[in-house]
Amino acid sequence: MRHTEGEANTSTARADWAAQEEDGATRELLRRDGQAFLHQSLSSPCVATIAKAEGIWIEDTAGRRYMDFHGNSVHHIGYGHPRLVAAIKSQLDTLPFSPRRFTNEVSVALAEKLKAIAPGDLGRVLFTTGGSDANEVALRLARAATGRFKTLSFWDAFHGAGFGASSVGGEATFRSHIAGPLLPGAEHIAPFHCYRCAYGHAGPESCGLACAKMVDYVLGREGDVAAVIAEPMRAVPVVPPAGYWKAVQEACHRNGALLIMDEIPTGLGKTGRMFAFEHDGITPDIVTLGKALGGGILPIAAVIAREDLNVAGDFAIGHYTHEKNPLTARAALTTIEIIEEEGLVERAAVLGGWAMDQLREALAGNDHVGDVRGRGLMFGVEMVKSRESRAPAPELAERIYYAALAAGLSFKISAGSVLTLSPPLTISRDDLGRALGIVVTAIAGATA
Repeated sequence: MRHTEGEANTSTARADWAAQEEDGATRELLRRDGQAFLHQSLSSPCVATIAKAEGIWIEDTAGRRYMDFHGNSVHHIGYGHPRLVAAIKSQLDTLPFSPRRFTNEVSVALAEKLKAIAPGDLGRVLFTTGGSDANEVALRLARAATGRFKTLSFWDAFHGAGFGASSVGGEATFRSHIAGPLLPGAEHIAPFHCYRCAYGHAGPESCGLACAKMVDYVLGREGDVAAVIAEPMRAVPVVPPAGYWKAVQEACHRNGALLIMDEIPTGLGKTGRMFAFEHDGITPDIVTLGKALGGGILPIAAVIAREDLNVAGDFAIGHYTHEKNPLTARAALTTIEIIEEEGLVERAAVLGGWAMDQLREALAGNDHVGDVRGRGLMFGVEMVKSRESRAPAPELAERIYYAALAAGLSFKISAGSVLTLSPPLTISRDDLGRALGIVVTAIAGATA
């Protein structure tokens, strides 16, 4: 379960922060937001306002600035990258839209670029307007290619808010209040970071690889699973154990199931590789991308599939009005070019390793820090009641969150008690160091 902004709104820590930080204009905009939007967990009502986003910074309506280490995973190249803004403006002047059944140069160029950066035989592309849609296209394609309808996915996973995406997802927030059944055939098993693995009860065999054997068991037992869909690295964040995905892929091959990797938060260099699954030495059958693909400005997502999965030509699997929108395609193509030309994948690997070393050293003696984990510039600090118990400490995490916010740093709390830090890949080492200092100071204050 992920931390909900609605719960934070009613907390003591939230109230204390709001009393110090909110001015009249902020309170009025929050009131209007609460009156205008349908309320839902993780969205409205909101905790704060925003008036400006630039580089690594967001600024509220009172002029207070925060380093944004959340960004909904869209801000790999920072907000408002000048080259991206210029490319979008130029595209608006030349070709702002392309009706479906017509193609255009920039959309084809983007598809070719995605084929070029994807490993192995991943080379057939379809664009959608969001990651949830991309995952649903991937599921449709898996059904078409295998003639099967069942899926296997993981409890606690997130694959989007659409009906099919929330069916294969495992977060209660997106499943518990839907009347009636979700997508039929959506089977779930424990993730590679289950209770036993997280709290040191794995036994003689690696717990993660035991979980991989469970994938093999369920695929064999069901016998008619079209695909396993999973996040290569949990964005909470949790790194898979060595060998896990190779074992899962082998199980898929043995049982005739496809492997779909949801790279929507982790792809395009965030973990120090262009795709997070590359850390694990595999190439899936289908990959989905989104979030950062639009450069933090425009919404676009993509499905990249193996060449031999181009089997759906006689029916529609993702018939979107903006399927080949030249404006969103230009944003995505330029974003990838910026990531490549500015060396941001390599930068994420180097800075991320340095940041985790700094945090581990600074927090080594704190009994309330259970773990510092991640890959590249997606890492987190797990807050616990004690290292011996490893029991989550959501109340500590919340106090730390608002102390950091007051000091000028915004991030997300995941799984109730994990401080999840995901800065832009463009961040300077100095700014990253300042942000880490804020986190360490906030933890020290909350756990004293």
